[in-house]
Amino acid sequence: MSELPREWQYLERRPGSSYQQLCIKGKRIWAWTLYCEFMNEKEPRTPQQLADDWDIPLEAVHEAIAYCQSDPSELRDDHRQDELLAEAIGMNDPAVNLRGKPRPLSTEERVRLGL
Repeated sequence: MSELPREWQYLERRPGSSYQQLCIKGKRIWAWTLYCEFMNEKEPRTPQQLADDWDIPLEAVHEAIAYCQSDPSELRDDHRQDELLAEAIGMNDPAVNLRGKPRPLSTEERVRLGL
């Protein structure tokens, strides 16, 4: 039996985005962004600090953290897609820092990678 998707009060998919992960409704703030700041090893931010910094309800921050901690498949898929793209354009190659430009992708490569 499959689990039903959770209804989120403060989260939605960003309209027009190629990403499937959720962001704060009406804002351009990815849940993952808030979660990373909350989990930062050097300078973790409290949910209240994040709510104040981003001018969003505290409940929205808690919801974003819960969403990311639930390890949703769309978040994993978006990260995997980013990793594939970085590899394909050479961003994982130290020489890119010297050249300053990633390798352009052909239309065929973009289709193959699902971009």
